[in-house]
Amino acid sequence: MSFRISVSGAAADAVRTTVPTLVTDLVASGITGLNPALWGPEVEAEATLRLGWTESVAVSRPLVAEIVELRAILQARGVTQIALAGMGGSSLAPEVITRTAGVNLTVLDSTDPGQVLAALNDNLAGTALVVSSKSGSTVETDSQRRVFERAFRAIGIDPVERIVVVTDPGSPLEASARDAGYRVFNADPNVGGRYSALTAFGLVPSGLAGVDVGALLDEADTIALALAVDSPENPGLVLGAAIAATNPRRDKLAIVSDGTHIVGFADWVEQLIAESTGKLGTGILPVVLELDAPELAALEHGNALPDVQLVRVVADAGTEPFAETGDEIRVSGTLGAQFLVWEYATAVAGRLLGINPFDQPDVESAKIATRGLLDARPAPEPAAFIADGIEVRGTPHVIGAASDLTSAIDALLEELGPDGYVAVQAYVDRLALPELAEVRTKLATLSERPVTFGWGPRFLHSTGQFHKGGTATAVFLQILATPAEDLDIPERPFTFGELIQAQASGDASVLAEHGRPVLTLTLTDPKVNISALFNALG
Repeated sequence: MSFRISVSGAAADAVRTTVPTLVTDLVASGITGLNPALWGPEVEAEATLRLGWTESVAVSRPLVAEIVELRAILQARGVTQIALAGMGGSSLAPEVITRTAGVNLTVLDSTDPGQVLAALNDNLAGTALVVSSKSGSTVETDSQRRVFERAFRAIGIDPVERIVVVTDPGSPLEASARDAGYRVFNADPNVGGRYSALTAFGLVPSGLAGVDVGALLDEADTIALALAVDSPENPGLVLGAAIAATNPRRDKLAIVSDGTHIVGFADWVEQLIAESTGKLGTGILPVVLELDAPELAALEHGNALPDVQLVRVVADAGTEPFAETGDEIRVSGTLGAQFLVWEYATAVAGRLLGINPFDQPDVESAKIATRGLLDARPAPEPAAFIADGIEVRGTPHVIGAASDLTSAIDALLEELGPDGYVAVQAYVDRLALPELAEVRTKLATLSERPVTFGWGPRFLHSTGQFHKGGTATAVFLQILATPAEDLDIPERPFTFGELIQAQASGDASVLAEHGRPVLTLTLTDPKVNISALFNALG
């Protein structure tokens, strides 16, 4: 089968009590039939415009030949690698598609100047750039496009021959791209960004990089009929109930890849579920775990984290039944099928939670704050103190009594309740500082609570919605880095260094306005400071 699921413990109880009602209410056939009334009258207007993902397999079929044709044209022009400028759903889906296929794709989903420079300096003469933005006005993507245009011209390459645009019809980017002569792929405007894995946003960069995207659509097609049927065995209904209907509800979803061939899938699920459900003070928070994560050990040995539901993405066992498990959800299957099942399950979860799974009302608040800071460009807020070369800032309750890194971190964790979580937000070059992700494990051990880790600013387009609109139980650790080299943005009055700083400061201010505790650490010499940070975390 292309997808299989088993549930045990609390998830099995949720399925037994909830799925029969979902079947009676014709939820599965309603989703497939584009019924916008499933989520209530307040959601109906938006749902009318956001259910196109159920038809993505059929709608996207004609793209396959176009992508293959363009790939051949680019190769004839000397292109040997593809770079992608995109954020959120526009980058996370292509990243998991290409990594799973073993195909190289440079994903540029950062405004850190070091990461942008690394992409520009990586075989630019043999690179083509895919610019993906649903709205066509995403500041990160617009800035990345501008520096690539300049860089191509500087080495004597016409950007028209190397830049491909994916956007919604009628967007500002479509108009400017067509005027400039770029090749434009229009995506389905009735699909939200995080549901767009099987649309042009997922397929164009992946296909140009060398993935057989026709086969990916075939994988999704094998499960489509099962998802449309109002049946207790419908995997979308089962998964949706298992993640959203436990009683008492487990509002954190620990996702671990345990033998699956799919690479990075949990990161894609994280943005889909967090941004879709985290609003109106409720939601489901995905927590991406490795097999050695402290949280996983706690879940496997008793009920140390009763508010956390464990999901294992496991290797396909063929037709053999899953082994009996204690209290968890197990899923396996092909990547295309996984995409479609999780999209259905998220829509089902939205109905069970009583929220709109298609909007993101709190994402815009951080964008507004960022724009305000870029317009005004005030002097940076003075550090409360500097410890081991690390500048320390934060909300008053966090830094009021702190005098060093250890006491500042302790003060942050003292704000953490028994049902809370820690969110690490790393506004740094993830290529240059991959070891920073170890902060997640250290904080999980120290706090004995779930810890999420997001590379900034890309998480603003995913978990950023949950952090501000979901349950108000988190504490936030921001980690910034002083760039070794900044990079200007053509025809913009700010640099990449100023942009990422404004994004971090803007988000911190919005979190503070929502009453969230925030600790901000700026590494002035990252490679040196990181050891001091690790020491402070124990």
